[in-house]
Parts: sequence; C-alpha cells; structure tokens
Amino acid sequence: MMSSLPGKAVLLLIPVVVTLALWASAWPAARIAPRDLPVGVAGAGPAAEQLERGFERRVGAFEVHRFDGEAAAREAIEDRTVYGAVVAGPEGPHVLTASAASPVVAQLLRDAVTAQAPEGTPVRTTDVVAAPPGDPRGGALGASVLPLALAGMGAGAAVTLLGLRGTRAALTLTGSAALVGLAATAVAHSWLGVITGDWWAEAGVLGLTVLAIGSAVAGLAALLGPRGLGLGALLMILLGNSFSGVTSAPQLLPEPVGMIGQWLPPGAGGSLLRSVAFFDGSAAGGPALTLALWSVLGLAAVVLAGRRGTAAKEAPTAGAPAAREEALTG
Repeated sequence: MMSSLPGKAVLLLIPVVVTLALWASAWPAARIAPRDLPVGVAGAGPAAEQLERGFERRVGAFEVHRFDGEAAAREAIEDRTVYGAVVAGPEGPHVLTASAASPVVAQLLRDAVTAQAPEGTPVRTTDVVAAPPGDPRGGALGASVLPLALAGMGAGAAVTLLGLRGTRAALTLTGSAALVGLAATAVAHSWLGVITGDWWAEAGVLGLTVLAIGSAVAGLAALLGPRGLGLGALLMILLGNSFSGVTSAPQLLPEPVGMIGQWLPPGAGGSLLRSVAFFDGSAAGGPALTLALWSVLGLAAVVLAGRRGTAAKEAPTAGAPAAREEALTG
C-alpha cells in the first residue's frame, strides 16, 4: 500500500505541473493589451488635445505624457520615459516610435493613431530608436531569456549537486556567469548582430543576469535543501521567463504579471539588456539594482550555509579530546 503512494503522487503531480506551465506561458500571451503604457503627445492647440483625448478614451490603457514639441518627445523616447509619441502638426499626426524598445508597442501605437486620424489624413511614422537590422522584430532578443534562465539554473543546480559550499561555490557561480556572459555576447553581438551597444557592457549585463539566477537557485538550495532547486526552477524558468515581457513589454501583460516579472532576474535582465544595447544605458538603474540584490542575497546564502556546515563538522572534532580525557580520568 505504501509503495504505491509515490507513484500516485507523481501521477497527480505531472498534470498539475503541466497545467501551471500552460497557465504561466499561455495566459499572459493571450491577454496582451496596453495597461498604463507610457506614450507622449507633443504640440499645442486643438489637434494635440484631440490626440490626448483619443488615448484617454481607452481608460487604463495609456499613460499620456505631454511635451512642448517634437524634440522633447524624441528625448523622452531615447531616455525610455515613453515608448513612443505622437506629434500634432498642420500636416497631420507624426508618430514617433522606438522598435528597439518593443516592436509590438511600435506597431500598436501606429495602429492606434491611424484609427484616430480622419479618413484620408496621412500619418507619418519615424522610428527614433530602431531595432537592429539583424533582429527587426525583436524575436532573437526575446528568445534569449530562456537560455539565460537555463544557464543560471544549471549553474545553481551543478554547484548544489556537486556539494560545493561557501567561497568555492560563490567563486564557481561568479566564474561560470562571467564565461556565459562573454560567450553569449560573442554570439548575440559579434555573430548575429541582434544587440548593438557597448560589447563589454552587454557582456556584463548577460553575466549579471546569469549570476542573479544561478546564485538565487543555489542560495535557495542551501537554505531549503533539494526543495530549493524546485522553487528556483519555478521562480526563474516557469514564472521568470513567462512573465519577463521581453517579447512584448511589461505594460502589455496582465496585472500584476508585468510588475512581478520585473522583480525577477529574467525580466530585469531583459530590460537592462535593452537599455544597454539600444539606449546607451537609459533607465538601467532599476533593473541593475534588482539583479544585484538577487546576486548578493543568493551568494550570501551560499557562503553562510557553507560556514554553518563547516562549523557543524568542526564542533564534534573539537569536543573529542575533552571527551577522551574525561573517559580516562573517570
């Protein structure tokens, strides 16, 4: 009777895991829509006010920023304050997009403005920060999140299963993350051309992302045992990858999925990579801080667990001479 319990548990666990995986990956993708998506309206007069009212009619969809002119709107796009903007002019609306920030949002903004414009009114479009020619639709960048998550998960699991502890584990995690960052940048930047920023900054971002994931997984395993590996896989691969918003934008995912995704290393790593690769580091502070916190906390857990294990091993050894002396005198 007891021997059949593990089989029944596995039988029940498999459909639960599959259902959770389908929910985490399919549900956000099926509910893509703008939610407080930051966009800009530039210009003055009735035309600009009409454009602003057009965005505000879709309650909760857009967060409208007003700018005096096209130059200010372009600067806000380059600073990643807004995803795009519409300039009201005498010749009709002029749409400013940033396909490097999100090709999906760029298309959505063009469609929204075209739908508002009177029939026959020309709608000009300028891609202020264009996606690279090697990845015009952002598919390769979006596909990079899962391999990074798997690399971090693999490093954390390897350190745990090999029994590495303390400083050795921390150095192994850091070294492997650095090597992955270099190799991934060589492929994505030098070979495929899907990221086009500073080479070493991109390598640092990719390495930091892998380090944050790997150290978090290893830290959870050090604190919780084998269950920590399962929790790490749930957070980093199942939820982190699905909730990252790299293939679209965090503001297009259902709430609070987009926000949760940016708190996890895969989403923060994707956002930081966009900032470094295409926007000269604009809006990089928040994602960098998130990755640094995961890395520091994970490495601290690994090091402290290693010291605790060493102290536990040394305690009986230190008490052995005293015990022998007591036995002899007794």
